[in-house]
Amino acid sequence: MADHYESYSRDDLIRILRERDRRPHFGLVWERDLIAHDRSVNGDFVALELDAALSHGAPPFDHLVIEGDNFDALRSLRMTHAGRVKCIYIDPPYNTGNRDFIYNDRFIDREDSYRHSKWLEFLYRRLELARELLAEDGSIWVSIDDNEAFHLGMLMDQVFGAENFLACFIWRKVDSPNDNKVSITPDHEFILCYAGRKEAVKFAPMSAPGILDAYSRSDGNGVRFRDRLLKKNGKNSLRRDRPTMFFPILDPDGNEVFPIHDNGEEARWAMGKAGVEKHRAAGTLIWKQREKLGRTVWEPYTREFAPNEPTRPFPTIWSDLPTMRQAKAMLRDIFDTSDLFSTPKPVELIQRILTLIDDPHALILDFFAGSGTTAQALLKLNAEDGGARRFILVSNTEATAEQPDKNLCRDVCAERVRRVMAGYVNRKGEQVPGLGGGFAYLRTRRLPAETVFLEIQHAQVWTALQLIHGDALAPFDPAAEVQRIARDATLVLYLTRVNAATVTAVQAALTGAAQVIVYSWQAPLLAQRIDDPRASFEPIPECLVKRFGAGASPVG
Repeated sequence: MADHYESYSRDDLIRILRERDRRPHFGLVWERDLIAHDRSVNGDFVALELDAALSHGAPPFDHLVIEGDNFDALRSLRMTHAGRVKCIYIDPPYNTGNRDFIYNDRFIDREDSYRHSKWLEFLYRRLELARELLAEDGSIWVSIDDNEAFHLGMLMDQVFGAENFLACFIWRKVDSPNDNKVSITPDHEFILCYAGRKEAVKFAPMSAPGILDAYSRSDGNGVRFRDRLLKKNGKNSLRRDRPTMFFPILDPDGNEVFPIHDNGEEARWAMGKAGVEKHRAAGTLIWKQREKLGRTVWEPYTREFAPNEPTRPFPTIWSDLPTMRQAKAMLRDIFDTSDLFSTPKPVELIQRILTLIDDPHALILDFFAGSGTTAQALLKLNAEDGGARRFILVSNTEATAEQPDKNLCRDVCAERVRRVMAGYVNRKGEQVPGLGGGFAYLRTRRLPAETVFLEIQHAQVWTALQLIHGDALAPFDPAAEVQRIARDATLVLYLTRVNAATVTAVQAALTGAAQVIVYSWQAPLLAQRIDDPRASFEPIPECLVKRFGAGASPVG
């Protein structure tokens, strides 16, 4: 270790010591100073370029598929979507040591002594950005297995706060016997779920028709009900447990009735005085006579009617969903080929997560999009319930020195979404109808910070502005000097140049508009020519660079 530190400068050593002094005494620590710098982490500005040929459907596009390193894509999305994402689902590499995780263009194997530290550094950088995209009432869901599950939990605590932990779900991923000669087979995976702010997150309950079985009686109108003993039984049912819930209630004969167990012990009611009075006023305080301690007494009950839509909270163990075997079969059906992924997730798994989110207009992000399962789950759910959920998928090419032409995003992820939207012929020769919709295919483009002003293109600017101010994306029109977005009473304009015609266009736009936001390369000049309190002028590219570097605030 001494030989290692001899190569450090004095300033580097001071910085390392200061960082160690600042570290908490409890929490996750990994060898950030000893592993190679993650080369995907950079300070460049990241623009998004629309590829119309690889996009699907007619613009404007509601959904996005982004090709590129997800560190770059997340920084660009932070500029445009900070605080707007309702749900993030990711299925990152599990770091099994079996060539499933690439760090600095090479696979990490089991013999790498810093295998876990490199994985943590890689994921930490991306989760920090994901946190800034998440809405306050949003949640992030991360699939993982035993290889990194416990490290991931501590990392999520560090990034999102232990106070925002919601649940650890367990999905049964196999449904057939494992013939490996091992004593224990790993039949499950975990899904860790954290909130943007725990108090703000509300999940939908699951349908539970079996609850109706407990309501065995019905009134004259056919409404099912049950009567529950008002006296508390079981644990914490004694007077000393809740003294305020020991009080008299007048029975039909005008006598005071106290909660008494059959053995003579003083008990307590299941609710306070206000609750009892509420049932009395509603006519649901029911008296029944029974034999107790050798005499006939009145016993109070509360009448409960069956819910119209019986529900209960979702459990954390999901053994009722399709497994990895069915997920592989679906991919083979869509692509009519052998296995494209060794560990795909079933559509139903992601659909359950989206059902829990319970927001038909939610924006869903998956920045380890793989084969595009998240998009198919979202489109299927939209088709079933009429929702308008939107997805953003981020996937890399995963090209390597051995496979320089590989493009997972283009050839698998986007292609799967395209077929699901348009329809496809399955392996049986049957036509599977499409779910509809379209997506914009985008690529990340790094622009060195010092050359952004020279290199950024009008189309890149217009893409960023649309994503900041709107929910849909259309191509840049090079023939138009003024690009427009209408959003409620606000009009957003992008001027590629300032001349008499564009000034006139802005003045005309102010007619009938409550607010006009004008983006221009010559914003100060425009502000001098147009004096109207409804108009604001933003300089390009300075305003984008500022949002990109500082993180962005949500745009209303």
